[in-house]
Amino acid sequence: MEKYAIGMDFGSDSVRALLVNTVTGEELATAVHYYERWKEGKFCDPSKNQFRQHPLDYIEGIENTIKEVIAEVDKNVVDNIVGIGIDTTGSTPVAVDKTGTPLALLNGFEENPNAMFVLWKDHTGIKEADEINELCKKWDIDYSQFEGGIYSSEWFWSKILHVSREDKSVLEKAYSWVEHCDWVPFLLTGGTDVSQMKRSRCAAGHKALWHESYGGLPANEFFVALDPILDGLKDRLFTETFTSDVSAGTLSDEWANILGLSTKVVVAVGAFDAHMGAVGVNIEPYFLTKIMGTSTCDILVAPKNKEEHLVKGICGQVDGSVIPEMLGLEAGQSAFGDIYAWYNRLLAWPIKELIGNSTLIDEKTKEKLIEESLGNLIPKLSEAAEKEPIGASGELALDWMNGRRTPDANQNLKGVIAGINLGSTSPKVFRALVEASCFGAKKIADRFISEGIPIKGVIALGGIAKKSPFIMQMMSDILNMPIKVVKSEQACALGAAIFGAVASNIYKDTFEAMNAMGSPFEMVYEPNQENVPAYQKVYQNYSELAITMEEHIMKTV
Repeated sequence: MEKYAIGMDFGSDSVRALLVNTVTGEELATAVHYYERWKEGKFCDPSKNQFRQHPLDYIEGIENTIKEVIAEVDKNVVDNIVGIGIDTTGSTPVAVDKTGTPLALLNGFEENPNAMFVLWKDHTGIKEADEINELCKKWDIDYSQFEGGIYSSEWFWSKILHVSREDKSVLEKAYSWVEHCDWVPFLLTGGTDVSQMKRSRCAAGHKALWHESYGGLPANEFFVALDPILDGLKDRLFTETFTSDVSAGTLSDEWANILGLSTKVVVAVGAFDAHMGAVGVNIEPYFLTKIMGTSTCDILVAPKNKEEHLVKGICGQVDGSVIPEMLGLEAGQSAFGDIYAWYNRLLAWPIKELIGNSTLIDEKTKEKLIEESLGNLIPKLSEAAEKEPIGASGELALDWMNGRRTPDANQNLKGVIAGINLGSTSPKVFRALVEASCFGAKKIADRFISEGIPIKGVIALGGIAKKSPFIMQMMSDILNMPIKVVKSEQACALGAAIFGAVASNIYKDTFEAMNAMGSPFEMVYEPNQENVPAYQKVYQNYSELAITMEEHIMKTV
């Protein structure tokens, strides 16, 4: 009898659930829930780089999406769902009490952003990240060495330290801190003691300075030297970590009743979205898998060697963070699709204002016209920008609108648009922004190669990869590599479902499950060799501008 697994993919704006046949990999049903509070802009302040999410958004998303997918299939399928896998954004930690309950679910903290999940792109901890980096370089052990040598404000300890300093009430109430990808399996399995929570190897290794050679987390003395308010927190966190082929437990009675599933359903240990996306596309050693969304996350796996080769300036290298018994390496860009969304908002303001205040048309027509205009804005810009020459008319941008993740994390950096003249148009500037985002991708590939890590090919997944031939062809030309685009619309959720199948013992290991369930490719972008030299010249200009602007920006910090 065929068995089925559910993959849950918690993104920045929404959560997706995917129901998959574990034998064939067929995707039977999918559902999306958009976070209500997030959609309203609650608890966020972009001007301060503050991005927080309420746990209720996640809880509502779990219930709504899983109920929706099982409503689309017959009872026989529902009765044979055996596993659930979880992936989330990260690092997205939250303060919890001893029971593992996020503080935002407790009386008095319901509206406190500091008691909520600190989303991956929250950069309020820039100062704290700088302090961590400074201390790592002075300490007997450089605890950042397996994190690429630079600790980021996007990660676990920067956020904990910033919130703890900023909010005394949270500091005093918080017993421990947990990652989003650890909390969801704990919630679904009815956990009531945070010390029993199974912590993700992926999250701990890439974001929390955990490594086996340290015996777990850094020494308590290190954290005390960083700030005495962290004294003893290490003992309330974790030492052991788990890969996602391991069961976190089975559905609790409460959640089985809520969802209409059996208490025998196994919930796998969670991990980050990009790492599970790589599993969903059946990643092979030395193939760079690019998950392209609001930001990018670039994942590469390599066989383990006796002596681990450290790669500088990436987002960490962790044994088992992607596939058990293989080394997982992570990089990425802090903004990708977010850059295009920002430009869309910039141009949308006059459209909304002028049409919205027009006295020539009725309100219903206004709404339809605004909706139509905004829906066509990026597609029309892409169409016009594609007709512009490479490098446009000298417009040149840097893709640091949300800082720089890789290579060499620096969230102090800001975006730049240079070379503007009186002939600059919206399509020319848009082209410069797209070129910058692709040049940022090349910087990552160049870093891996320069550090002795070969790249045998590139795999792309996500909305941009499937919907924008303009961007994907440009990236292929700039990287001078073929790019395979994944067929599945939900590769991250598919990867999570694969781990749900492995954790429930449908397959003996992750490789066997990937071969059976992984997504095929739907197309390949080949580099246009006529464009490669022209892009190389503009890339050189981009690199020179990056050096100049980084020096300038860091002088003003």
